[in-house]
Amino acid sequence: MVELQKPFRRPERPWFSSGPTVKRPGWTPEAALGAALVGRGIRAPAVLARLKQAIELTREVLQVPADYAMTFLPGSDTGAMESAMWTLLGPRRVQALAYENFGQVWAADLLEHLDVEAEAIKAPYGEMADLSKVDPEADLVFVWNGTTSGVRVPDADFIAADRKGLTICDATSAAFAMPLDWSKLDVTTFSFQKALGGEAGIGAMVLSPRALQRLNSFTPTHPVPKIIRIQKGGVGDAELIGGYPVNTYSMLTIEDWMDGLRWAARVGGLEQLIRRTNENFAILSAWVERTPWIDFLAKDPAIRSQTSVVLEFVDPAVRGLAPEGRAAFGAKLCALLEREGVGFDLNSHRSAPPGLRIWCGCTVERDDVEALLPWIEWAYHTTFQELATA
Repeated sequence: MVELQKPFRRPERPWFSSGPTVKRPGWTPEAALGAALVGRGIRAPAVLARLKQAIELTREVLQVPADYAMTFLPGSDTGAMESAMWTLLGPRRVQALAYENFGQVWAADLLEHLDVEAEAIKAPYGEMADLSKVDPEADLVFVWNGTTSGVRVPDADFIAADRKGLTICDATSAAFAMPLDWSKLDVTTFSFQKALGGEAGIGAMVLSPRALQRLNSFTPTHPVPKIIRIQKGGVGDAELIGGYPVNTYSMLTIEDWMDGLRWAARVGGLEQLIRRTNENFAILSAWVERTPWIDFLAKDPAIRSQTSVVLEFVDPAVRGLAPEGRAAFGAKLCALLEREGVGFDLNSHRSAPPGLRIWCGCTVERDDVEALLPWIEWAYHTTFQELATA
């Protein structure tokens, strides 16, 4: 067996996980968490003020319209999505776009757990659901960016401006990295641990005036657990929507989130976060175009994610393996990178086809993306050589 030459240059920050994502450049616990209000009562005036400050900083960086409400909820993006679905759905038929794992999870909620009239518009991994089937009379649940599939909606043009239904959008791998058309989004959720590299456990929910109207005029017939309850007395809980915590949050997590937001503001705000993401993706995309043994799982460039980039091995010798063999090949390749300390958590999501998944969001440095790619080539050829001689 020929020993392949390892690359000389190494990523300085070899963290490319799609969640939790890498911290902002220069992050240290001392700098990020030193002002955290730990050991205080969760409803102490200073703590409530800090929570509201975090919400307003989020609004400012994400450019949320002034007449949209915002709150934090337990359980990360999952908790925020469950809260929206279990509280707001029921008056109208519901559609769900199911083109990756989390879209399938929300569709299963609708079809198996919630007492609503619902349908799922499905597509396999790497493809987008048929957006022409979206009915403006129905409520719509969809994922803007499929973290597990590397597929995103191309834009919000498929949503009617004069729609009768509400749109509930899981934007957890899109917020702060892709432009969101707020005029087309009624409920938007995301988590701290994605685009800005915050800690896990808290999700954000943004509510349009249309969503607030539904919240104040519709009460679901099924019980809603307290942990995701945003109504009180049949209307929206004004204290909660105003920033009051539904339960005890970690103030270390809140402080860390605010650190990420302040960094985002320092580097130029949302436009620069999107620019950084696109530059990282461009570097990776150019490498894929010139590398014959790998390709995007999403063949249509218009629907490729710029954050959670999902790739598949297309060499016939690897592609011809059984799914478990391709999975073992990918796992071995990723293990080589981790052993060298040059790239962590690059394996595809467990529910997705075997391959690689590389986070290119705004907290990743472009130099580290450039440094990673030769190491992936080395690990691929090393693993392939072992496969050929087995």
